[in-house]
Amino acid sequence: MLMTADGKDLMLRHPCFSREAHHRYGRIHLPVAPACNIQCRYCVRKFDCANESRPGVSSRVLTVGEALERLQAVVNRDERISVVGIAGPGDPLANPATYDLLHAVRREFPGLHACISTNGLLLPERLDDLLDAGLEALTVTINTFHQEKAAEIYARVRYKGTCLTGREAGARLVRNQWRGVREAAAAGLLVKVNAILIPGINEEEIPLIAETAGRMGADMMNITALIPQGEFEALRRPAREELDALRLLCGVFLPQISHCRQCRADAAGLGMEEKDMEMETLLAKIGDEYVDSVF
Repeated sequence: MLMTADGKDLMLRHPCFSREAHHRYGRIHLPVAPACNIQCRYCVRKFDCANESRPGVSSRVLTVGEALERLQAVVNRDERISVVGIAGPGDPLANPATYDLLHAVRREFPGLHACISTNGLLLPERLDDLLDAGLEALTVTINTFHQEKAAEIYARVRYKGTCLTGREAGARLVRNQWRGVREAAAAGLLVKVNAILIPGINEEEIPLIAETAGRMGADMMNITALIPQGEFEALRRPAREELDALRLLCGVFLPQISHCRQCRADAAGLGMEEKDMEMETLLAKIGDEYVDSVF
């Protein structure tokens, strides 16, 4: 994708997309999206711990109004916040609150960039809604290129009221993911593709994902390590050396990200400082009608 001047500016200010921005700018994830339309075999969203930092974890789900209050409180305390993200705890595109919040952020915080993280199942049909709401960047998690392999990674897919499994589920998910990436890139969005390295299952798939994403206009790729849990709790977590080797191989097709912290769905602040900032924000709210605990 030929990036516009605005796209280059966003990349320089987006801490999840740029290592340099990671140390200069902050982001806030607002957990307004609890529903999910697929079941990944490695995903468990039932538990929350103050010391647990992984996707899908949030202390609680916020209403749009609460999310805006939290955003205002965090922005007031740290002017380095540049990006407002919606990353769950479910899939943002499957939740009406996502679109309401994006519109509200565009209206009330015009200086902040909007970003979402999605599995991509609904991306083709909701792309126009996202563009209308002011979305500028998105991450699509794609763990396999082949629909047959998808059945090993995803237990089921719920699409338009029907629960799909096996090859049928894989075909629908993979088809929609790639169509969504292509159309989002063509629409001018900054597109990052995430891939989770699952030992013994998708090592050979990831370079093909990188090559295809690059051809379809994605801007960068983020390969992360499996967090063994759920049906995949018996699998091992990949070593840093394995990730580095894959990033080197995939870097031929797409720029690679190596600073990802696999953040919670309610993370806030600079990556290295977010715990201190979240606690300060929490303490500042004590005595109000609500305490928006981020732990």
